[in-house]
This record gives sequence, C-alpha cells and structure tokens, in this order.
Amino acid sequence: MAILKTIPSQKMINGILIETSEVSVVSEPQYKTQGESCIVTRNISKSIIILDHTTTDHVVVKSMVPTVVKPDTNKIDEEFDEVALDKGACVEFRFISGVWYILSSDGLKQS
Repeated sequence: MAILKTIPSQKMINGILIETSEVSVVSEPQYKTQGESCIVTRNISKSIIILDHTTTDHVVVKSMVPTVVKPDTNKIDEEFDEVALDKGACVEFRFISGVWYILSSDGLKQS
C-alpha cells in the first residue's frame, strides 16, 4: 500500500498556504485529502476518501477500484452522507459555503 504524490504545489485554502501535490495516487484503504487537485484510487480492493475542507476546496476523484467518498463536515450535495463510485468513475467535488457539492460526475451510484 502506498500514496504516490506528483507535481509539488502550493495552494491558499481558507487563508492558509498548503504544501501539496497536484495528483495523489492512493493505494490505501482510507485517505484524507491534502489539497491535491486530483486523486486516483487503485491497486487495492476498495478505498474510502475523506474530503477535508481545511486542506482542500476542489478535487477530482478518479476511481480505478470501488471507492466511497465521505465529507468531513455536513453532507455531499446537502443530501448524502457518502457517495459510492464504481470502478472507472470520475467525480468532481467543490467545497462551497460549508458544503461539499458534486459539480460533475461520470459513473456515480445512488448512495
């Protein structure tokens, strides 16, 4: 199991400068976002991604394995405690006014 981080970058999130990477390839059973723009889950049977609004305000999750995405606060789209992504799905999340919203998706299952 591992986390591969590529393309180091800095972002200003909630007025705080975050040291991060553009892309994280996650092969861990659970991972909390750290400011990256894109996360790819792979090489594991399933994964849980926790959206951390203190380090991340926008992220695209590409699932190469079944992946569950959970918010660290409130509900996704003001309705869901979590969303399940099938293998191959790609979903874009944005944190707006205290809520994680899905801006676009491909392959999302009803959760």
